[in-house]
Order: sequence, then C-alpha cells, then structure tokens
Amino acid sequence: MIKWKASLLLLFFAANAFAQKSAGSINFFSDILGRKGILIAVGLIFFLYSYKNSLKLFAWIEDQTFGTRDYIMQKLELLHVEIESKNITYALLFLSFGLGVIVLGIFALMGKFTAGLFVASAVSIVGWKSPRPIIDHLVSRRVKKYEGQMVDALNLLSNGLRAGLSVPQSLGLVVDELPAPVSQEFNTILQQTKIGVPLEEAFENLVKRVPTQDNQMFVSSVNILRETGGNLAEVFDTITQVIRERVRLAQKIDTYVAQGKFQGYIIFCMPFAMMGIFTSSDPEAMDALYGTVIGNIVLAIAVGLSFAGLAVILKIVKIKV
Repeated sequence: MIKWKASLLLLFFAANAFAQKSAGSINFFSDILGRKGILIAVGLIFFLYSYKNSLKLFAWIEDQTFGTRDYIMQKLELLHVEIESKNITYALLFLSFGLGVIVLGIFALMGKFTAGLFVASAVSIVGWKSPRPIIDHLVSRRVKKYEGQMVDALNLLSNGLRAGLSVPQSLGLVVDELPAPVSQEFNTILQQTKIGVPLEEAFENLVKRVPTQDNQMFVSSVNILRETGGNLAEVFDTITQVIRERVRLAQKIDTYVAQGKFQGYIIFCMPFAMMGIFTSSDPEAMDALYGTVIGNIVLAIAVGLSFAGLAVILKIVKIKV
C-alpha cells in the first residue's frame, strides 16, 4: 500500500512536469516545487488521508443520514407515534437542504447572494443537526410527565392490591383511570403479557423504554417480591414517599437556581436589544454589519457566541437531583 501511494505521488509529479515542459515552461523549481507543487502535494495528502479513513468517513455519513432516520424512528416508537420511514427521510432532506435553498433564493431576490450563501449554509447546518435534539427534547418531556404521574399510579396499584386484585388487574386499573403517558406504558405491559411475554420481562422492557430511577425501583421491587413473596402494597407506599421527597427537593432547588437562569437570559438578550436600538437610531452605521460579507460573518460569530454563553450559564446552574 505504501509503495502504491509513493508511485501515485511520483506519477502526478511526472505528469505535471511533462505538461509544463510541453507548454514551454522550463523553470522546474518555480513551477514544480513552487506554488503549483504545493497545491498538488496538499491535494494528494488530502486524497490519501481520505482514502485511508474512507471507512470511518462513510460510517459517519451513514450515521448522519440513515442513522438519524433510524434514531428518530426508534424515539418515535417510545412516543407511541407511527410515521413511515420515507416521510422521515423527506422531512430530513427538507430540513437539511430545502430550507437552505429557500433562504438562498430569498437573499438572491434581494440582491445579496453572497450573504445568502452564509445564511443558507447556517440554516442547512441547523436543519441538519436539529432533528436529534428536538426528538430528544420530546422524549425527555414525556419522561418528565411520566415521572409526575408515578405517584398517582403507585397509589392506584397499592389500593388495587389491598382490595385483592392481582398485579395485572391493578395495572389495568391504572390504564383505565390515568391519562397518557403512564397509561400507555402500563397498557404496553398488559399487551405484552397477553401475547406470552412473562410479566417480569414486560416490566424490564418498561425500564428500557422509560429509564428513570423511579421506574427502576418500581420494577425491581415488583420482580423481587413476586419471586420471594412480600407485601407489594407497602413497598409501593414507600416508593411513593421517596418520589414525593425527591419532587419536593427538586422544586426547592429550582427555586434557588431560578435567579441564575433569569440572569442568564437577560445577559443573552442584551446584545440583541442593543443591536435593535443601534439599528433604529443609526441604520447607516449598522449597514456595515448587515450589508457586507465581513459584517455578516461577525454577526454570525456574535450570535453563535451568545448561544454558547447561554448554554454554559444554563449548564452551570443546572443541578441534578
């Protein structure tokens, strides 16, 4: 492989030297070893490096295209949303390229094609990278809603067991009385048991779909006590008390960090407010930012740094319970 690469390198230099000689250029050092030689060498290095890492490159491209589609489909299953894979592919293509083309066309109609290239590129990158964070946010919001319903679900399970119902019957009581998402997840457990899945495995699948500490305690207690025997109702009452204390502590912490979050949002909004004031008071002075390529680049960098600063502030004030 090394010999092949060296031979290819020599072949390119020899071909270039022959072309230069045929055209009447005989200054070898200025043309072959000068600027043109450097460009050829850089191109060859880039080609050889890309060839060597082609498997990683193609794997990355596959992950960013088909991998993103499969990832979204998997998360949509957790959200109990059914969408065909081709529709997800069309949506990803529109977000990645369609929005960029539309933005570029708008800027071209305004006579600002160069600025449109930068803005369209930024829009395409955001559209390319945004689906995963958006779907993760939707899943996270659903998980938080599920956690908020766990206390009511455990109370119903405990009351059902005390009334003499079995575990599946108590689960059915939760499905009938409580809204989604907890009713959807418990109904999935019942549906799996109806097709022959053991109850213990169905509970383990619940932890995989909704991986929270409360779920882990709930499932572990059910599976252990079903094997060893014990009072599940009392265990559910204990878990309910633990969840309530955790929620109370989380609310207390949110109260303490609310001031830090508010200050972060104020700092984030100040540059945009100042830019609006300057634009309204002296628009000609701001044309250097809005009407030139360098100004657009500076604006893009400033906006990016503002978002980065906000992310850092929110990361600092975030406390996990």
